[in-house]
Amino acid sequence: MIGLQKFDHADYQQLISWISTEELLMQFAGPGFIFPLTIEQLNTSLSDKNRHAFKIVDTKKESVIGHAEVYVTEQTAYLGKILIGHKDLRGMGIGQLIVRKLLDFAFTELGQSRVELNVFDWNVGAINCYQKVGFVFNPAKKTERTINGKVWTALNMVIQKPAA
Repeated sequence: MIGLQKFDHADYQQLISWISTEELLMQFAGPGFIFPLTIEQLNTSLSDKNRHAFKIVDTKKESVIGHAEVYVTEQTAYLGKILIGHKDLRGMGIGQLIVRKLLDFAFTELGQSRVELNVFDWNVGAINCYQKVGFVFNPAKKTERTINGKVWTALNMVIQKPAA
């Protein structure tokens, strides 16, 4: 089972240890952070009252396996900074469980009716995960980021709250 628990200062070092390259930081957080990830950057990010940060917990083993956030604007909520920190746990369907928990939080706890996320076009595993949960591409929104001389295209995906 997967659970979401509040991410706080005690969790910083583990998250920082998972972000080993500039590319991984961009994949994880977009341009919001500068490599290497630091405690100061996390403090600044988490001081935003619209940001709900979680550590992802394997409730059977009682161990932290990842990180994720929900960010709320006036128009929508965004899922972001989703990371399964343990590489051996990736590609096993855990991402779908995490995204469903985040959507439940956004729709139920925050009362949102629409949720978006951005994903780089080359991240096929993540795109497949989001599509399996019900996200669809929003062709009107696309962003390019340059990392180490390479241009990465971020695609926007969206999902609406299911009708009751």
